[in-house]
Formats: sequence, structure tokens, C-alpha cells
Amino acid sequence: MDNNYLVDIQHERLSFFTPAGEVKALNDVSIHLKEGEVLGIVGESGSGKSVTAYSLMGLTAYPGKLIGGELHFNGHEVEKMTEKDFSKMRGKEVSIIFQDPLTSLNPVYTIGNQIMEVIRLHTDADKKKAYARAVELLSLVGINEPEKRMKQYPHELSGGMRQRVMIAIALACEPKLLIADEPTTALDVTIQAQILELMMELKDKLGMAIIMITHDLGIVASMCDRIAVMYAGRIVETGTCDEIFYHPKHEYTKGLLESIPRLDSTKHEKLIPIEGNPVDLLNPPEGCAFAPRCKNCMKICLRENPPKTDFSETHYAHCFMNQKAEMEGGNTNE
Repeated sequence: MDNNYLVDIQHERLSFFTPAGEVKALNDVSIHLKEGEVLGIVGESGSGKSVTAYSLMGLTAYPGKLIGGELHFNGHEVEKMTEKDFSKMRGKEVSIIFQDPLTSLNPVYTIGNQIMEVIRLHTDADKKKAYARAVELLSLVGINEPEKRMKQYPHELSGGMRQRVMIAIALACEPKLLIADEPTTALDVTIQAQILELMMELKDKLGMAIIMITHDLGIVASMCDRIAVMYAGRIVETGTCDEIFYHPKHEYTKGLLESIPRLDSTKHEKLIPIEGNPVDLLNPPEGCAFAPRCKNCMKICLRENPPKTDFSETHYAHCFMNQKAEMEGGNTNE
């Protein structure tokens, strides 16, 4: 473990033991995050993005089980923690914003009640101080007339305002890490931009780190310091924004970038989809999980998992095409 990192996950393996068999949701996942840094985890549905983040908070749903690896967060050895330890840590040191705020907020309690509950649970504030702090938080996240909103119920607010309330709850105890699990998917584009801008402002103000889980590469381009690309329970490529967008090294990353509409294209071009279906994690392929969908697939890709290839201190990928380029005398950093 490196003490310089707020989050340090090494070789995490997590499976769901279902009646149909073992679903290998995470297969040798390693990520790290420094204080104040923003890491984007991108990939299609079912790639293991949310499972990775939830395991850090002890929120792995039954029948999921951590079967290997080390998870370190803010001095805690997560894999050894009990539910009681997690209860103390959640909200205070690490918080999460879920995809749909309406299902995350309790419909029978007022907004004020739900924010105050978090404050009173993790601090020694009395009811009066908790109320004042809740009003302050609602103002901080840009909600007008905060005293009025304190008495309202979730269904009385718009989608954007509900997500702002979720951010206020998440920031109530000024956590060191904020996990944002597709926080803007349920919102329209203009509200989406406001929420992302708000999160970045609060990050700078409070100095917290953020893990941004999304399938939208536009969001990570504007927000993140580093990007981890996930496919079938593995990190297939990691790098800075510039490295991922301008020098992608994994065929899946290249496929994701090719499927995005470009504003700078001079003529009408067809978007290039990634053919095929996502991997069945009950019966994963023997070699590279992306091989059945890869247009540059070689025989070795079907038999073996590709090794890690480093391109810089921050950039690496798992793809045999990089070994092929090296053997042919090409420069993989082009």
C-alpha cells in the first residue's frame, strides 16, 4: 500500500454466487486515487464500475462476496472492516450520490429531516445546529429559499433540485471522498451541466477527491484528472484525459471514442458502433474478454489474457496489439 493515496485498491476480485453459478464481476481490479483528485471510471453497463465503488463502502449486494485483493481507504483496510465500522465511515469519510435521486430520498420524510439525520448521526451537533447546517448546505448547492425547501418532501422538487439535495446530504460531513454513480443520467442536458459545475466548485472549495462513474465520455473529458476504462470486470486501460482521448491504446477505448459524434468533422460521417454483445460473466472467454468483439483480434487474444503494457507513469493498457506494434518495430506512444 502507498500511503500517498487516499484510495488504493490492489488486485480486487469480487464474485456474485448465484444459483446459475459464479458471476465474476471484478477480476483483478487495481486503482488508486490521491486527495483532491478526480478519477473517471467509464465502461458499458455490467462492466463493474459501480461494483468497484460500492465495495469500497461495504455496499456489495447479496450474494456478492470479496474473494481476493486489498482495499485501502484513508488508513482503513476495507476488506477487514465490519458493518459497524462501515456505518461510522459512510457519510463521514466517504459519501455517494446515486443515479436516481427520487429513489434515493425517503418519500415520507421532509428534505430537512433527511439532511439533519446525517449531521446528527456523524457529529455532536444538537437539533438547532443541525438545522442551521442543513440550511447552509442547501444554500451551498444552489437551492433558493432553503428554509422553505427544508419543509418540503422529495416529490415536491424537480429532478435537478432533488439531485442538489442528494449532493447536500453527501457533503454534510465534508467527506474526503465523494463517489458519484452516474449522477446526471436522469437529468436533462442543461441541468446536467449545472450539477457537474457545482460538483467541481465544491471539490475545489472542500478539497475532496471524486470517483465519477459514467458511460458518458463527454463528462469525464470536462471533469476528470485521470480515466480508468473498464470492460467485463477488468481495468483495460488507465491514463490522464489527454492520454486516453489522444493516444488510446486498447481496442475497446478506441471503439468508445469512435462511437462518439464529433463536432469538428467537416462531412457527415456515420458513427462506428462496437459490434456484438457484452460478455457473459458466468462464462467468460478464456483470453481477452473483448476479443469476440474486436476487429483486430488475433489468435493469441482468444487464448490468453493480454499483459500490462506501460506507456508512461500514468498510462497503461492490457492489449496484445501493443506487443504486436513493439515486435514490428512500431512506436506504441504514437
